[in-house]
Amino acid sequence: MDSVQLIAHIEKSLDYSVFDVKWIPCSAKFIVIGARPKGTGILQVYELNRGELEKVKEVEKPKSFKCCSFGASRLRQTQLAVGDFVGKLAIYDVERLGEPVYQVEEAHAGIINALDAMGGASVNCGAPEIVTGGRDGSVKVWDPRQEGTPVAHVSAAGDSPAQKRDCWAVGFGNSYSSTERSIVAGYDNGDVKLIDLRIMKEQWTTNVKNGVCGVEFDRRDIKMNKLVVTTLEGGLHVFDMRTQHAEKGFAQLTEKSAGQSLGTNGVISGAKSTVWAVKHLPQNRDIFASCGGAGSVRLWLYHYPESRTKTLSEGDVQGVVGSLEMLNATTLSTQPIHAFDWSPDRLGLAVCGAFDQTVRVLVTTNLNLH
Repeated sequence: MDSVQLIAHIEKSLDYSVFDVKWIPCSAKFIVIGARPKGTGILQVYELNRGELEKVKEVEKPKSFKCCSFGASRLRQTQLAVGDFVGKLAIYDVERLGEPVYQVEEAHAGIINALDAMGGASVNCGAPEIVTGGRDGSVKVWDPRQEGTPVAHVSAAGDSPAQKRDCWAVGFGNSYSSTERSIVAGYDNGDVKLIDLRIMKEQWTTNVKNGVCGVEFDRRDIKMNKLVVTTLEGGLHVFDMRTQHAEKGFAQLTEKSAGQSLGTNGVISGAKSTVWAVKHLPQNRDIFASCGGAGSVRLWLYHYPESRTKTLSEGDVQGVVGSLEMLNATTLSTQPIHAFDWSPDRLGLAVCGAFDQTVRVLVTTNLNLH
């Protein structure tokens, strides 16, 4: 059986700091957003054309862009939700990038660190919604059909600014019907919180010891199955979300080598660096990519245990976690790779952004063997 290979197919140097990248569904195009040195926001659209990248659209806005998602957009609308450095949430029509079709000027007090969206193109999984997490410590859920006011607001514990934790990562999950939906939020102190939006109640909380940089369910439109959390100092945690124990919570495994650099011949060595992001392969929820502070991308395959539950001596049922296999590890940059997105249409095609002001189109081979 041939091994999985991840190859940098095209590299494009840019004259601004890249903060997020997203494929435009049903196309060979992707979005890059970021910040120019003078503090303005830049949004560019690139198209793959015969092995080259062609810039087909560009717009500049007054404030730097931080995060974006197509998740609340129907396929034919290609509407991109964007969060910026001054707390503004906006939705832009990619075909007409002038004025936003929806905006909330002060969605957060300060930078919107993270954003996820859900319900646009998915079937039978509820209304289109956007979740944002900010430096102000709050997590808010927005319905783009309603103007100005969040439909849910989760504030960090404590009333004073010193007590509020910076929210670094958010994600939707458990949206397997028109009524069920949850959000997960990760904070700078390592807290991870799961909130059931149907009853607006915190369902579970844990602490992973380091600031949370990335969170993602393996699929958002099914019952909660697995959750991956990435952190500062090399943390990568996989939680089995099918069975929650009243005291022990969800079964968990921690991959200790996820943030270490790659030496010669692909040998893992050196100090642990931040694991900036996690993205599951759309065509196979058990494969995901993690992006490292040492400029590396790792591909992982999750193996389920023989039984996903066990009965404890007192009769309670507890989840059982599986194991991780590293399929590939590739160093692409001398700077951290912090943004990554798989193409939803072409198996193994991806785009990533790094702190070296470069975007790279990646091709991954042999993924269909796993």
